[in-house]
Formats: sequence, structure tokens, C-alpha cells
Amino acid sequence: MMKVGLTGSIAVGKSFVLDVLRELGARTIDADAIAREVVERGTPGLDAVINEFGKEILKPDGSLDRSRLGQMLFADEVRRQKLNSILHPFIFKRQDEIMRQWEAETPDAIAVIDAALMIESGGYKRFDKLIVVFCEQSLQRERLMQRNNLTIEQADQRISAQMSTAEKRKFADFEIDTSRRFEDTRRQVVEIVGKLRHLQ
Repeated sequence: MMKVGLTGSIAVGKSFVLDVLRELGARTIDADAIAREVVERGTPGLDAVINEFGKEILKPDGSLDRSRLGQMLFADEVRRQKLNSILHPFIFKRQDEIMRQWEAETPDAIAVIDAALMIESGGYKRFDKLIVVFCEQSLQRERLMQRNNLTIEQADQRISAQMSTAEKRKFADFEIDTSRRFEDTRRQVVEIVGKLRHLQ
């Protein structure tokens, strides 16, 4: 089974690319969904987060208050990295479990994992190929402002908090530029899937 990582900065169109990959027959995992799963009530992941950040990050029902945790960590790079170092092993383990199951079911499949911090975490090394999604920075800012109802300053702060697009592109086996129309992005995805199938 071909294991492919999909990454890119915030608001560059990864979700659309993942949707197209799924339509074209790839098996896909959204890392955000896995990140939520590993901190559900009663999980070792949530216990580890509570041990580090305290019970004030919980809602009254005992589930994780993601909004409160986000507010605590947004401007604190050290604590944000600490959270990532706690969660990434749980996320990787769950992703690997899913991929082993897929490999047993469909050994000739293309499996795609989508994760924003794949390069920063070192998780990209677990994959055969890496796709980096990007777009023009002005468009990225505009998309983020519209999607999250942010000011220019807030959008720029979130973008600058991540590894730069230029740096991420250095790690890419394949690149997808989403700066133009959906049809153009789709065409690029189709081409890459064709190349991946050829490599299998």
C-alpha cells in the first residue's frame, strides 16, 4: 500500500484536495479527526493532557474544552509545543493502526493522511511520499479571514505561527497550488494520483 502524507499551512485548501483524493479512490484520514478521537473522555490521551494542563481544561461533563485549551495555548509557543509532544504519539499510533487495517483489506490502495504539522512533528518520515498544498499568501490570508472571521492582524499572526510555505515546499515530493479555480486544483490532484499509481 502506498502511504502518502498531505500537508500545508492553514487555509490553503487541504480539505478540498483531500476530498478529491477520496473521490479518486484513495483511503483518507483527517488528522484533526484523529486528534479529537485520542482526547475523548476516558482515553489515555486526555489523561495525559489533564496531567500537564490541569482539570480547568475540562467541560462540566468531563470532556475536553477545546476552546478553553486553545485560548490558553494560542499565544504560548512553548506550551503549544508541549501539547503537540503529548498528543503526537497517540495520533501516530492510531493512524498506524488504521493504515495496518487498510493494508490488510486493500493492499493496492493509496492511503492519504492529512495533517497540518506533519513536517514539524517529523511524522512525514512515516510515509512513502509527501504532498504539500499551498497558495498565494494574499489569498491564504483572505481565505483565513473569511473562514474564521478574523482581522488582517489576527490572520497574519496565525499564519506566521506556522512553518512557512517556502520551508514546507522543500520537503515535498509533489506540490499542489490551489491559487486558481477548483477545476485547476482538481486537475493537479488527478495528475498526482496517476503518478502515485504508476509508482506502486
